[in-house]
Amino acid sequence: MADRTASGAEAAQAALDAVQRYPREAIAIARRVLAAGVDDDERSTAERAIGLALRELNDLPGALRHLRRAVRLAGTPRVRALARMSLGYVLANAGRTAAALRAVSAALPQLTYADAGRARMQRGVVLHYRGRYDEAVRDYTLAIDIAQREGDLLLEARARNNRGLLNAHRGASGGTDDDLARAAAAFDQLGLDLAAADARWNGGIAAGRRGDIAGALRRFAAVDEEYQRLAVPRPALLLDRFELLLSVPLVGEAVEVATAAVRELRRRGMASDFAEALLAQARAALLADDVDTAAAAAGAARVRFRRQGRRTWAAFARHVELRAEYRRGARSATLLTAMTRTADQLEATGWPGPALTTRIEAGLLAAALGRPDRARELLAVAARARRRGTADRRAQGWYALALSQRLSGDDRAAGRALSRGLAVLDRHRTSLGATELRANSGAYGQELAAEGLDIAVRAGAPAQVLAWAERWRANGLRARPALPPDDPELVTALAELRLVSGLLEDEVLAGRPAHALRGRQSRLEQRIRDLTRRVPGGGVALTPPGVAALAARLGDRALVELVAHGDRLRAVLIRANRASLHDLCPLAEVVELTRRHRFALRRLVTTGDTTAARMGAAHVAATLDRRLFDPLRRRLADRALVIVPVGALHAVPWSALPTCSGRAVTVAPSATVWLAADRREQPTGPPVLAAGPRLPAAHAEVRRLAQVLPEARLFTGATATADALTGALDGAGLVHIAAHGTFRADNPQFSTLELADGPLFAYEWERVARPPGSVVLSACDSGLTGVRPGDEILGFTAVLLALGTRCLIATVLPVPAEPTTALMLDLHRRMRAGARPARALAEAQRAFGAAGDGPDRATAAAFVCFGAG
Repeated sequence: MADRTASGAEAAQAALDAVQRYPREAIAIARRVLAAGVDDDERSTAERAIGLALRELNDLPGALRHLRRAVRLAGTPRVRALARMSLGYVLANAGRTAAALRAVSAALPQLTYADAGRARMQRGVVLHYRGRYDEAVRDYTLAIDIAQREGDLLLEARARNNRGLLNAHRGASGGTDDDLARAAAAFDQLGLDLAAADARWNGGIAAGRRGDIAGALRRFAAVDEEYQRLAVPRPALLLDRFELLLSVPLVGEAVEVATAAVRELRRRGMASDFAEALLAQARAALLADDVDTAAAAAGAARVRFRRQGRRTWAAFARHVELRAEYRRGARSATLLTAMTRTADQLEATGWPGPALTTRIEAGLLAAALGRPDRARELLAVAARARRRGTADRRAQGWYALALSQRLSGDDRAAGRALSRGLAVLDRHRTSLGATELRANSGAYGQELAAEGLDIAVRAGAPAQVLAWAERWRANGLRARPALPPDDPELVTALAELRLVSGLLEDEVLAGRPAHALRGRQSRLEQRIRDLTRRVPGGGVALTPPGVAALAARLGDRALVELVAHGDRLRAVLIRANRASLHDLCPLAEVVELTRRHRFALRRLVTTGDTTAARMGAAHVAATLDRRLFDPLRRRLADRALVIVPVGALHAVPWSALPTCSGRAVTVAPSATVWLAADRREQPTGPPVLAAGPRLPAAHAEVRRLAQVLPEARLFTGATATADALTGALDGAGLVHIAAHGTFRADNPQFSTLELADGPLFAYEWERVARPPGSVVLSACDSGLTGVRPGDEILGFTAVLLALGTRCLIATVLPVPAEPTTALMLDLHRRMRAGARPARALAEAQRAFGAAGDGPDRATAAAFVCFGAG
């Protein structure tokens, strides 16, 4: 009997030991113990092992059932206390933190030595959930001290992991990385692969919290592979990915991840994490300007946090509710009081970021309510953040200082503060290697740049308006992305995505279901995004030029920089070494006219010529033209134009407007980018001509272009592959690609040109070490861009200009293949004869449109010269 009992105790302990390494095996061992007729303590230990293993597998209801049974079955005080300790841990996970704290606190007096250390650590977890962070750190530290005294490496690793994670969330840098690294090393030494992976994931959280986005992404990507190998779900980690996405911010993806977290965590009954997912959904919705969703989700989260006894989290949710109310236009003393109180609560309980945002908006609200002294008080407290913390918080601190100085009537000092804040964000941007991250990070500079722009507009100073407009416009293109051209993982993933995309298209065209292929495509795209984003940044960004530098380079050309100022569209015009500022029209009106203009031209191209279609397109073009150019017309004369658009105007087919018809027009994301491109030397490599499949006109176009450019390298048929073409781009003076094109609005870096072996993605052009000088894309929508805050652009245009290509001629509308060939031949003949690309395109468009009907004119107008034509 004694031998059987000893064997049962050993087996029950073996089940407990296997929980974090092999949770499913732990359940199987424990069930064998229960079937063997062992004593009460052994049965309790086996039930405890099952409960903890189910927790690892995210089955919280099942875990709680078995842990309660473990408490009931225990025959001795120590075993009962251990079961209560584990029950408290899972109750905290389920959001029942008050019951959890009672359970763990009741267990503590019954435990000694290493057991007491484990109970201390578990109570630290519960206190962590309840937002009592200082007490949690104290218990974690006591647990580490006990573990070291008792020689319990596992306990020390767990407590260090928890303390490191808590300090990472609190933004406390001292010892965080050391705790997490030592925890991971200890778990590895003990053979606890899952726990080691969790600790390394927490290291990614710490990296993200201190602003090392690329480092965090590298760690997350590596640990994701470990989780897949271990086949253990970790749905709560969606929340960590969400935080990283929001820190860039990648708003669209953050919304998707938050929605997935809400769905998955609700399904699994993980009440504590589910409440956090609702809060994440609210925060993402607020950034996406979906205030109704933000208010509803934040309210639901707040109710759950209060039920769970998590007052600090409830204050965070209240912060989002109040911000949504403010965004809706609420302006009242009651709202001001609530925002101020919530900011104080957040500050006191370890949420400095939300506290700062709430306090700034409370300051703005106080000013709107005619209480400038109260506004200055609130903003003065917020301004302290400029001295420490992450880049976005320091920038917000400078913003708060600038707002306070404007309230005091000192616009000059406010301008200096705004510049300091933008400089902080500039330095942060250079740490982001990927074009996509740099483009999306523009959201954090919007408020500062808009405030500086407002100062300059109100002063009526065109040079200052230009400086502020350039200060935060298309900054992602100021420095070349740091993506290494020889990243083997990325090359492999892109090749696999090309294959899957081709198979998917075949299935869709055949009318067969393709759910598995769509899922595989989605997973590959996420993999590629992670690989491209985790590259470290570096280098120095270009400094925005002044009026004199631009005027010197422009010569007899004129530059029109469009600027959004509140609800108005304004323009800075530089010509003949002079700058002038002009108020054009309501911004919403010109955005709507742009939409109607594109629709009219698209209808002409795709449905054919009718008198009504021609007249409709001509009418909207004339109206749009008047709004944009009437205030400038006398000064423009017949000069060639460089146009820097804003927002939706990046998609305007400019040559279809009367003022631009027949005139050399170059479109640039910013004056800084245009100047850099115009100064760039043209490469001297041989021209490259390529034709994609399923487009007979493309092959005819390339063969005829080869007669104009006899020295060109040709890629047609099976030779026109993605690898061959990207290799040929390196150092080419001119590249012309005729192929089917697809613009991806959801992620413009996945926009494609169809080649023999499948789609060539915009991402892939970042692998080119020496960019081609000029590129012509005779493909539908190839010049369209995704526009992000700060007029950052994504797509083929962004990639090429960031690489260093001088000029891109591409389409902003669908174009029919056959008529395009004549236009392209004329364009290349003119460039071959020495005409600059913008001039050659304008003359070719005029000749082509004059000879054709409405659809031909619309086809010609679809082509735009980007960069420095």
